[in-house]
Amino acid sequence: MRAQSRVKLPGSKRAPMPGAHAVGKLAAAERFEVTVRLRPRAALSPANANCLADEPPQRRRYLTRPAYEKTYGTRDADFMKLRSFAKQYRLVVVEESAARHSAVLSGTAAAFSAAFGVTLRNYVHPNGSYRGRKGSITVPKSLAPIIQGVFGLDNRPQAVPHFQVRDAAGAAASAAFSVPALAKLYDFPLGLDGSGQCIGLIELGGGFRTADVESYFAALGLDMPGVIAVSVDHATNTPTSASGPDGEVMLDIEVAAAIAPKAHIAVYFAPNTSRGFLDAITVALHDTDNKPVVLSISWGSAEAGWTSQAMQQFDQAFQTAAALGVTVCVAAGDNGSADGQSDKLAHVDFPASSAYALACGGTTLSASGAAISGEVVWNDGPNSATGGGVSDVFALPSYQAGAQVPASANPGGRRGRGVPDVAGDADPNTGYQVRVDGQNLVIGGTSAVAPLWAGLIALCNQKVGKPIGFLNPLLYGSLAGKGLCRDIKSGNNGAYAAGAGWDACTGWGSPNGAALLNALAVT
Repeated sequence: MRAQSRVKLPGSKRAPMPGAHAVGKLAAAERFEVTVRLRPRAALSPANANCLADEPPQRRRYLTRPAYEKTYGTRDADFMKLRSFAKQYRLVVVEESAARHSAVLSGTAAAFSAAFGVTLRNYVHPNGSYRGRKGSITVPKSLAPIIQGVFGLDNRPQAVPHFQVRDAAGAAASAAFSVPALAKLYDFPLGLDGSGQCIGLIELGGGFRTADVESYFAALGLDMPGVIAVSVDHATNTPTSASGPDGEVMLDIEVAAAIAPKAHIAVYFAPNTSRGFLDAITVALHDTDNKPVVLSISWGSAEAGWTSQAMQQFDQAFQTAAALGVTVCVAAGDNGSADGQSDKLAHVDFPASSAYALACGGTTLSASGAAISGEVVWNDGPNSATGGGVSDVFALPSYQAGAQVPASANPGGRRGRGVPDVAGDADPNTGYQVRVDGQNLVIGGTSAVAPLWAGLIALCNQKVGKPIGFLNPLLYGSLAGKGLCRDIKSGNNGAYAAGAGWDACTGWGSPNGAALLNALAVT
């Protein structure tokens, strides 16, 4: 094989997980798959895309999925170059998608190591083991312009679900809400059921049992929703236990479908790796069978644990969502302003920190009868509090220019993307009544807020007759200050405090559903 000049793939540098150490090289014959992300045919320019602007939904121009593939899909010539590269290194191309800008390669550890200039090792850490690498990926210089990311060489767990089960002490001291009761408190619009809409849920483990879904909705007096499992990267609907990721899966299904009971619910199951997470999102966005109009993502982790290439590719995928008219609701995290990190710095959670995500923070809600009697920032300590703050990675988006996003609490006072955008009840002590693996539980966390907003957006889509799409420019622009959210002015999440208007704990606040719909329905 003739030697080729190679270059480092920007943003691909990896370090071992905290507390992990190598226990030997990967067996040369071990086989697995890798997703290679390729450049789009053209870049989606914010200057030329009114789907990214402060425009009412009726005036926005969205692309159909076939039109997106035709305009932005990866060129055949780029796939041909990748095929030639794969053949040279004895890798097999098992899948190509121009719309998703991706190709899946299959091969041995030895072949992948040679193809991408890495040494693959087995690592162990306090919570398990993974296949990993150190340093940067390299590619032939001739391919560098077309390859934007390589995912799957490293299969460490990438994200955590942002849900918390109420414990016995909390149960004795507080109340819980049914999802319909919360929807009523937040004045969600009446007479709508999500008909004609599809809500996509991204799940990185666990599963659902149909009997639980049936039992839960029968108890609410609602028909069984249409729920379908979609396999991504060989992951499947695999229920485990109520203490595992099943709690996340069932919370997402039950919250979204209780708000929009006639919406179709598509659950995309993928491995909990950067590859699986990204593939699940792109599969959902380009799913021409289910065609989700809103995604709910309740998984994430601190920006510090991601490679730059991963964050860039997620960000690009969320821009694609905007072009397609798909709203992406993402939980902002459950560990306060530190986001679970021990370096005494402030961190925000990704992918919520993408400027193209509707980041969903958390509150503690109290009610008297059918009315809200109080709502403050959810903060029961550093490991049970809403995420939020200022991104260390993403610049301040133009739509936040007037939101008075504070300087980062970290040294240097960086001015970056402010998180979250909106909020909702998330405190497990005032949490959501759900059913998981045969048990009736109360669960909170910002994981509940993402499907809460996703269900509301499905209702708005139904009434408006057109997807709401990328909501952020509207929230910070022409709809700001119009009472579409309940302003949360009390509390903090550690490094950041709530206040009048937007803040880095609860964003604009919790939903005022009917008012939001009325504002979005104006042409």
